[in-house]
Amino acid sequence: MTGTDESTDEDALFVLSAVLLTPAQFPSVLGDDFPEACAALGLEPYDRGYGLVLGQDGTGARWTVAVDDVSLVAVAIAAWDCGMEYDLSPDERTVVAALPGWPLALSVAAPGIPAPHDPDPEPGADDDGARPTLAPPDTTSWGAAQRRLGADEIALQWEAWRAQFDSEDEQRRTDADDGPPAEDAGGDGDADAASAENERDDGDDGDTDEAAAEKPTADATVAAEDGGPGGLGVLHEGVRRVLKELHGYLEASPPLGRVRSGFAPAGARMLRADGPGWSLVARTDDIAYILLDDEPNEVLPVGRGPELPKLLEALDRIAVRPS
Repeated sequence: MTGTDESTDEDALFVLSAVLLTPAQFPSVLGDDFPEACAALGLEPYDRGYGLVLGQDGTGARWTVAVDDVSLVAVAIAAWDCGMEYDLSPDERTVVAALPGWPLALSVAAPGIPAPHDPDPEPGADDDGARPTLAPPDTTSWGAAQRRLGADEIALQWEAWRAQFDSEDEQRRTDADDGPPAEDAGGDGDADAASAENERDDGDDGDTDEAAAEKPTADATVAAEDGGPGGLGVLHEGVRRVLKELHGYLEASPPLGRVRSGFAPAGARMLRADGPGWSLVARTDDIAYILLDDEPNEVLPVGRGPELPKLLEALDRIAVRPS
């Protein structure tokens, strides 16, 4: 492998980017969990994971090289994120697989060689047994890949999303104050006001250590977030389903990487959890957002009632974390 200015050998790989494929950190666009993401690339889901190096050969063809030297790739990514140069050249002995194509969309190209394109099939390859060339998942329409990308973006831009939610919540409260009395609105005014107030309850410090250590139950969480004290009023049916499935993860371990815990300010943790048709992103000291395949482009907030904090803490305990 080589940098873009060191060789014109057709067999050399001009490195353009790299990503990690580990249980704690993988391109979620590829799957809901680590084994699913590995399967999308035809790789075995080894616990130690892989580094994925994306580049072009001397003819301009796209290639993805999976290496088992995860630390080297992690160092390169960290250096690039800091704006530093780093020559990522893994030893050939660390190469696990060289896969045609890219699993992710890249907007860059190596200078001085043909534009990125899919490599030609190997001579004599059996089309029936040949692995398809890698290509980014379709994200032009709403689906699982788009849903997971949406959750990634919320996690990345948490403060902006939180500010937007607070603004919308304040507007709902203002509209409720300006509206007709509750008795003139069929009794819905009190429920709406309570729902708005409970959604804003994002800083409940009243839970004791003993309460946080209690094992939450699915029925308690749904009941609390479904009209009980500190809840959201009547929850979306899809959100109710997700909450129950999350509790199921506490009873039986989900596939590796289904629940991941990352860093967040003030000692909190950023949680990502995925399942069939849904994604959740939450902070352990704040609220949660849920995205559903069945609700295109919708982001459904779950307010911080009495049960959500315990659920998030329990999920954080079973989550995989970056090493």
